[in-house]
Amino acid sequence: MRVISAYLIGLTVAAAGSAMAQNKTNAKLPASSNETRYFTSIDGLMDGNADVILRENYQGKTVTSAVLDVCYPAAKGSDRKDRFVVNLAVNGQTMTGTTQSIGDKLPVSVNLTRKQTGDTYEFKGQIRVGQTATNVVSTDNADLSEKEFRENQTNDDGIVPAPQDFTQVSPEAIAVKVKLDNAADLLKYLKGQNVGVAVNSLAVSCESLRSGQMTLNLSIDPQRAADLLATVKTQPGVTGAGWTSGLFDMERTVRFAAADWQEGTKPNRDKLAAAIGAVAAKVLSAKLVSSAWSDDTGKLTLLLKRPSDMFPALNLTETVELNAMVAPDQPGTSGHLMLWISAPSITTADDSTPPRLNLIDSSSDDDEGDQNDEYGIVDALAKEFKAQRWDLENTVWK
Repeated sequence: MRVISAYLIGLTVAAAGSAMAQNKTNAKLPASSNETRYFTSIDGLMDGNADVILRENYQGKTVTSAVLDVCYPAAKGSDRKDRFVVNLAVNGQTMTGTTQSIGDKLPVSVNLTRKQTGDTYEFKGQIRVGQTATNVVSTDNADLSEKEFRENQTNDDGIVPAPQDFTQVSPEAIAVKVKLDNAADLLKYLKGQNVGVAVNSLAVSCESLRSGQMTLNLSIDPQRAADLLATVKTQPGVTGAGWTSGLFDMERTVRFAAADWQEGTKPNRDKLAAAIGAVAAKVLSAKLVSSAWSDDTGKLTLLLKRPSDMFPALNLTETVELNAMVAPDQPGTSGHLMLWISAPSITTADDSTPPRLNLIDSSSDDDEGDQNDEYGIVDALAKEFKAQRWDLENTVWK
């Protein structure tokens, strides 16, 4: 049986104090005969990795019952979450209850004393999970009304089922909301679909544990995105699917007429790769070494090489990697294509005749953060493709 450390539980209720102290001047006793109040944790609990909600039910000014909901890493450093929800019986200032953690099935017991001190509240007592008992001392906690609590909840999953165009969402980025009980089967289905699944979307969040649903983020060739969405929506447990944010940063995207760059109804990838590679080689003063399109994501990867001027006597070589993607500017039929180009990623090596100098790059790549087009490659592509740039201020193509 896994034992949750004292560190995990020690601040379970204490974090409510640090998170809510800034609102203590607004704390008020319930005015109605029946009301629900909340203590919530935002930061500080288990290095900020836990989520705590204490819900209290009032009759007049008396708390008659409460529910403590704690979501936390199943083990220190783990991405997997466990959670327990315990109903607390209230007897005067004492709040007690027992339950079992939802994931690891560990026995849980809670014994707390609740005391009002002015406009805030103090909690003392013990919480036991498995074999670990932890003393709780939490002061200066302020509560929220039902309205305040609901206003602080966020439910935006970022999914747009039918976008008008791809200026706010990305043509290769798909998000699928699925019930937790069906998530494993959906992922098994996706194994044969030539699609990329974002690793971080596999982690079941506290919000997902509470709602019973999780959102998977996928990357797919834009030409196949609509078909994938149509089939995914028919899978068991899927409650929502659509496009979401992804690679297409509008500052590094151009829009151009599709007619000269298509083969039938699809982009002519050979022609596009040659044109993009030629522009990149000219702008970066480099030689194009290779270009390849991903069958899964539809991303074009370009590798270029050029002499490094860092230490001329060594005749070092810089390898420049660029990624690009081409897609229609809106779902369905369109007369325009969009082209996104990444900032260059540059590595330096000794490619001379052996023996060679072993170079280790321990610094961050400043060029990778070049979102302002320092090299001018986005402008050069706009000129080559007779393309438009996105006007961020007026949100229009120009």
